Amino acid sequence: MIKDFLVLISGIIFGIGLTLSSMTNPDKVISFLDIFNLWDPSLIFVMIGAIFITSPTLYFLSKNNTVVLNKNIQLTSNKNVDKPLILGSFLFGIGWGMIGLCPGPAIASIAFLNFSSVTFVICMFIGLYISKFIKL
Repeated sequence: MIKDFLVLISGIIFGIGLTLSSMTNPDKVISFLDIFNLWDPSLIFVMIGAIFITSPTLYFLSKNNTVVLNKNIQLTSNKNVDKPLILGSFLFGIGWGMIGLCPGPAIASIAFLNFSSVTFVICMFIGLYISKFIKL
């Protein structure tokens, strides 16, 4: 029960952070990605902040191999760059650039009842389901 509560609190904090940083605003994200027109570099600070928090956390987790309220964590040892990784990265980048949303901010933006966000999340889950049947 306490584990579920901590997961909920972590998700709420993550969603608030995405909202405060304007990552849930597709126009802001697209203007960040548009480096040749009206580039808005402000989201660089969001990314830098995420790197500064995540890097030491992952280092600590990889050394201790444990997390709060769980027995162990399994970080991947796969270092291969293969066809599914390249194709998935390509599709993610194309979708992010076209729509201005990626999964985390899209789910957080559902709270605003934005039609495009809800449509994006529904299509994302349909795509996840269909991808289970595609063999590369």
